[in-house]
Amino acid sequence: MVPTFDHEKLEVYQLELRFISWATELIAEVMASDAPRLAETCDHLDRASLSALFNTAEGNGKRQRQVRVRHFDDARGSVMECAACLDALVAKGSATVERIREGEQMLVRSYSMLTRRVQRFSPDDAVHEDEAAYGVMSVEERSEDEDEGRGR
Repeated sequence: MVPTFDHEKLEVYQLELRFISWATELIAEVMASDAPRLAETCDHLDRASLSALFNTAEGNGKRQRQVRVRHFDDARGSVMECAACLDALVAKGSATVERIREGEQMLVRSYSMLTRRVQRFSPDDAVHEDEAAYGVMSVEERSEDEDEGRGR
């Protein structure tokens, strides 16, 4: 039997690995069709997905609660960067909302699981926000939502 590290047992870690595989396929598709124009966005998506994974693993291995929370919080930030990269690919016309939906659903789950880990290891007197509900919104819906926010 091969020894397993504790972080490898985490559901969020396994989900982040699945997202990396999914994102790698998407990046290959995008780069095959639009390589020069989207190289930076694809590179950022790749780096952010790895950063989420690395911070989750490192945070799980830390003993000090504050350090654990910082790494899990950094992982959440990287998950949000991944979501922003997917949005950028849609906005630039290189991916459809339908194509990125599976990836966004994985990111929503990862973000939720990381939020629970942050809350679990945060000191009792720490300020907490309620968990927000995230969903996939079309570019048109986002535009309408922004217009309403500006009072138009």
